[in-house]
Amino acid sequence: MLLLDSQVLLWVLDDSPRLGRETRGLISSVDGVHVSAATVWELTIKSMLGKLSAPADMSTRLVEQGFLPLSVTAEHAAAIRDFPELARHDPFDRLLVAQADRMGLRLVTADRVLLKLEHDFIVDATV
Repeated sequence: MLLLDSQVLLWVLDDSPRLGRETRGLISSVDGVHVSAATVWELTIKSMLGKLSAPADMSTRLVEQGFLPLSVTAEHAAAIRDFPELARHDPFDRLLVAQADRMGLRLVTADRVLLKLEHDFIVDATV
């Protein structure tokens, strides 16, 4: 099962060529592609600030795509402590890493900082 980060979710929704061929196949073939409430929160904030364009009907689009919502729990929030090397990194990304780790999901991202961690559950979205 997968967890998509914010950038990857936008690539999927926009059918962006930046999303790698292997990753496209993986997303379309696995049972259970999750999107965190933290991702929806981040994209909504950035859209309100004019930093990016995100669908106003994000929740509906996610359901239509067959994505599974992943709530943020207190356990997920506390689990960011397991990744002290990310202490100064984007808080949404830290939470996604913690969620993926706790939930046994593979985090699909293009974030070079996260990929350099070399955790086996963090997957490069560009391949």
